[in-house]
Amino acid sequence: MDSFKREQRFIAVESVTEGHPDKICDQAADALLDAYLEQDPGSRVALEVLGSHNIFAVAGEVTSKAAVDIATVSQQLYREIGYQSTLNVITDVVQQSPDIAQGVDTGGAGDQGIMYGYASDETPEYMPRPVVLVQKLTAGLAKLRKTNERFSWLRPDGKAQITFEKDRVKTVLVSTQHDDTISIEEIKKALTEALIEPVIGDISGVEILVNPTGRFVVGGFDGDTGATGRKLMVDTYCGLVPHGGGAFSGKDPTKVDRSAAYMCRFVAKNAVANGYAKECLVSVAYAIGRAEPLMVHADTFGEKDVSQLIREKFDFRPQAIIERLNLRQPIYQKTAAYGHFGREGFSWEEVVGL
Repeated sequence: MDSFKREQRFIAVESVTEGHPDKICDQAADALLDAYLEQDPGSRVALEVLGSHNIFAVAGEVTSKAAVDIATVSQQLYREIGYQSTLNVITDVVQQSPDIAQGVDTGGAGDQGIMYGYASDETPEYMPRPVVLVQKLTAGLAKLRKTNERFSWLRPDGKAQITFEKDRVKTVLVSTQHDDTISIEEIKKALTEALIEPVIGDISGVEILVNPTGRFVVGGFDGDTGATGRKLMVDTYCGLVPHGGGAFSGKDPTKVDRSAAYMCRFVAKNAVANGYAKECLVSVAYAIGRAEPLMVHADTFGEKDVSQLIREKFDFRPQAIIERLNLRQPIYQKTAAYGHFGREGFSWEEVVGL
């Protein structure tokens, strides 16, 4: 397998803001997870959230000593994002299946699955440059909305997309919710000057698209349905490397969909940061109820084979991952927008010696 940079001439990457309907749901699921973990670090949580116009449904399985007011936590999160309407919260939450629990209780994986983690020396974040840039666009939209009075017309919902031909930016697309007092011409001019050009740099020859329909006043749950787990590529590497298909948000760290993906990123980043490779893709596979992974592999795309080194240095058993990365903490809400990787402050982003 060759690296994605040599395989693809054209690359497109996407990100969404915290006010996007799917991301509202992801953040709510993780805000609830944090609320359980804050009271009971041993909480088992697997929550899914659906938001649709007048309905906000929270469903799933929780086994915990904690008492969490799901409606209050959800409403508070919704208002922190920037929406003022009242959610009609419906809940259907039961205890975790004992069939699953009997495997997890003994230290086994909470499900079968395949997880991946990637790192590259292309940027200081050890992430692909396209991913870094597109996440900066959406995070920048939120920052302008919250901190710059000149952009008081911005609203929470939004998206960004960048297309590349090799290493050259070809197209930048930003779609943002706005109030109805500003014209599309004003929006495009303001965002090009204050957001797109500072993030991208030289935009000569770059096609700039802002709100291509010409209007984006209705957003959030008023305009579209949202659900947890529908932004897997936005959460990870924008589809530039493989994805096992498991979502993160709403899941406690016994769920290897989340914790093992964090471990794979941690290992890949440290392989690159310690000079073993310029880029590294780590993959792991599990069987439900079994602690030892079925596979641990590292691909350095033709450079030194580090798979044996990684198997010797890193323990991929679920409980070992939880302990190594200190994952029983209420840290998850802040992961649920603008990507889980390439951002400071998370244990799986720390660099250690090998």
